[in-house]
Amino acid sequence: MHETTFDSYIICTSPRSGSTLLCDMLTATGLAGKPASYFFGISLEEWLEELDMAPAETTSERDVLEAVFAVALHKGRNGTGMFGLRMQAHGFAFFREKLAVLHPGNLSDRERLERAFGATLFVHLTRPDKLDQAVSYLKAQQTGLWHVAPDGSELERLAPQGEPRYDREAIRACVETMAAWDRDWNDWFVREGIEPLRISYDDLSADPVGTLREVLDRLGFDASAADCVTPGVGKLADGTNQDWVARFRAGQE
Repeated sequence: MHETTFDSYIICTSPRSGSTLLCDMLTATGLAGKPASYFFGISLEEWLEELDMAPAETTSERDVLEAVFAVALHKGRNGTGMFGLRMQAHGFAFFREKLAVLHPGNLSDRERLERAFGATLFVHLTRPDKLDQAVSYLKAQQTGLWHVAPDGSELERLAPQGEPRYDREAIRACVETMAAWDRDWNDWFVREGIEPLRISYDDLSADPVGTLREVLDRLGFDASAADCVTPGVGKLADGTNQDWVARFRAGQE
């Protein structure tokens, strides 16, 4: 146990970095709330849809934001004293913009976040191999399948079944985007004076329970709560991923 106690934690990440696995395992402990993308997207309309909210059209933006944050806190705590949030890099600038509407004044992002969520642990979850990450992302977009259970059954499908197609230029652009998102997170941590708990996709994939123990310990919980949690998300990577990575590295069009 740590002397420092937190009211919340934010998993700072980008797509295909293992965040769904980590969020599901944290939820399964029954201690750490229910981390999810409650502020998903780059519009208030997307947030309202994500949270199943429909405020009156005459409601002011600030009042809407107060209601949105209240609902997100309730969902993210999930009956516990800990609020969990997953924040994807592509929506973070918009989130900070709206957070400044809710908590105006001469405040840093970190100060605004802690006014909204209390004492916060920042977890930076990254995938070191950007080529693997880009291939995983593009393949999921093309096939519509984003997550499977350990037995291979579908957990999350966002589009009808499509055929994966190797596209060197799309992979290259995606590699650059994923790397930029990591840089954006790291630049923000430096700017805000934050030293996050750093977790890699590789470590999470190799030892999910051990990684969960590390997060619980940093939050101040008994890490042994992780020992009864069984990972509920399987790997989607297959021969197609390996083939695309090999072709890309070989310079094939």
